[in-house]
Amino acid sequence: MFKTLISLLVVGSLFIACTNEKQVGEMLKKNPEILTDAIKENPVAFIDALNEAVKAAQGTQKERQEQAEKKKLEDSFNNPMVPTIRDNDVIAGTPGAPITLVEYSDFECPFCERGYKTVIDLLKKYEGKIQFVYKHLPLSFHANAMPAAQYMEAIRVQSQEKAGKFHDEIFENFSKVKQGEKFFRFIAKKLNVDMKKLQADLSSDTVKNRIAEDLAEAKKYGFQGTPGFLINGIPVKGAYPASHFATIIEELKKRGKLSL
Repeated sequence: MFKTLISLLVVGSLFIACTNEKQVGEMLKKNPEILTDAIKENPVAFIDALNEAVKAAQGTQKERQEQAEKKKLEDSFNNPMVPTIRDNDVIAGTPGAPITLVEYSDFECPFCERGYKTVIDLLKKYEGKIQFVYKHLPLSFHANAMPAAQYMEAIRVQSQEKAGKFHDEIFENFSKVKQGEKFFRFIAKKLNVDMKKLQADLSSDTVKNRIAEDLAEAKKYGFQGTPGFLINGIPVKGAYPASHFATIIEELKKRGKLSL
């Protein structure tokens, strides 16, 4: 009993007093049974204490994460990211509009299908005040993502309008993406694309370099998963609802960084 009491006092000193860490460490190294005996003699108390410690640690960790995310968001408002918008990019909405929504996306990602619906909601909500630019971030574990991106870019070489329709057709019929090129060719024919030229352009440097540029930009801005968005330079990682973007837009207005 006395030994157990000593054990508890030693262990307790770790939590309730400014005990010299080196001294305690040396004591436990020489007599590890002090700790194990205390646990054996008071297993319920130990588990309770451990659970409380875990809860406290989780709370602290969550608070730190929230503070870190808050700082990142504040930094992004002060130093927004500036994506490249090319003259021949496929743009939905109103080109040159005050709200610019850029998405880094994967045609085979189910979360990107959800992101597509959010984009549609935002285009309706801010009609005439928003432009949307789609950029490619095909993930390696989605076998049909890169071919779909290549098809869109090869179609864009012929027509930006048809490339935009190809994008919409993919997400409007998302369950068929698993069919791969059979489905992509079906859409291209439906859009009256020059199939001979399309086939030649699929493996062209123009298409490859275009997708590579998007991948490099996504990496530059820390987007590894999909979808990733920039709303006037403010990053949004994940398939958040339109209300989340609306909150950012309101904050931009409040800070005098956006006028609608």
